[in-house]
Amino acid sequence: MERESLETELERARALEVSALADAIETIGFECTRCGACCRSEADDPHTATVFPDEVRRLQDDTSLDWRDVARPMPFGLDESGGETFEWALETDDCGDCRFYEEADGVGACSVHDDRPLICQTYPFSVALGGTSQPLGEAVDEAGMVRAHECEGLGRDISRTAAAELAATLKERAVRELEEAIGVRDNYQPVDVSPGEVVVHDSEGAKRPDGTTLTTE
Repeated sequence: MERESLETELERARALEVSALADAIETIGFECTRCGACCRSEADDPHTATVFPDEVRRLQDDTSLDWRDVARPMPFGLDESGGETFEWALETDDCGDCRFYEEADGVGACSVHDDRPLICQTYPFSVALGGTSQPLGEAVDEAGMVRAHECEGLGRDISRTAAAELAATLKERAVRELEEAIGVRDNYQPVDVSPGEVVVHDSEGAKRPDGTTLTTE
């Protein structure tokens, strides 16, 4: 995406009216049923939720886990021989579910609920702006600038207070995603990737899978 396009979309994201986003969320309707579908693997594909570098560090502080135990390189663009990617995703367990997902008697819960990433806080919604992510596939419903993605909680009544809180977080996420995309673009420097090596380019520069900085010449 061209530089002007990202900057323009960031301006649009910053100008979004929370009240209008809340109206759209109310129109669509939503209540979390704690089914856990958004935290589990689907059709043998591991759970994939994007996470910003500072969100990884916050989860590290919350859990005392190493970077690798919190996040992994986004798999898109990688293969057995390694490669380069441009995002981080939450780490998964042996079943492909989010490593922070817990379930008891069929009811799901997040073990880091208070510090969960913005994409988790705002699921199943996204904003219809270029440069922002669409979690778990294409939209199944839309209202104004808000897109809704597959979730059994859609269509349920939501209070105005809850819709407004969700809308404010959705705007924050849209702004952060575009700021991250711009940071990735501006800090990107080509690197020689050895066979089997993985490099993640985020807004802070090139990193190894363990989150340490990769010095580029």
